[in-house]
Amino acid sequence: MSKEDNIEVTGVVLEKFPSGLFSVQLDGERVVLAHLAGRLRRNRIRVLAGDKVTMELSPYDLTKGRITFRHRS
Repeated sequence: MSKEDNIEVTGVVLEKFPSGLFSVQLDGERVVLAHLAGRLRRNRIRVLAGDKVTMELSPYDLTKGRITFRHRS
């Protein structure tokens, strides 16, 4: 497993924190902290509580991730 190997999962945003972090509940019972990927921040994609998102988790720390896509609802 190399450094570039990321685990891609989907989840639902539970809460948005003022520092730009999000609390995301994955398909199971796990809740992780995530921040927006640069592409979403650059294009000013709004992510709100209740949105379904795709995110990447590092294989080294499964409690933090990066939101890479917001699904249309």
